[in-house]
Amino acid sequence: MSVEQVDEEELRERISRFMMRNFPQIQMHGGSAAIQDLDVEARSVTIALGGACSGCGISPMTVQALKTRMVQEIPEIDTVHAETGLGSDAPFGYDPDDVPF
Repeated sequence: MSVEQVDEEELRERISRFMMRNFPQIQMHGGSAAIQDLDVEARSVTIALGGACSGCGISPMTVQALKTRMVQEIPEIDTVHAETGLGSDAPFGYDPDDVPF
């Protein structure tokens, strides 16, 4: 599928469903996740992990699994970035109404 044919809203919905299906433990353990940035042309997405994910000792493993599995299951995405708020001066910068998981 070419970049021109990718519908951004449909891709956001697919990413949201992927997160809910593959990572329900994020919300079950008091965390949150949202699409912070989606660049269809660059084929990349940034997921902001918040709540209990910030400071969670298992979050590095969750991030690695997220990066590995998303590019395998969603062919329009080649690069996954995940922000946990750790070591970052910038706030997450996502709107809670933006595709919550």
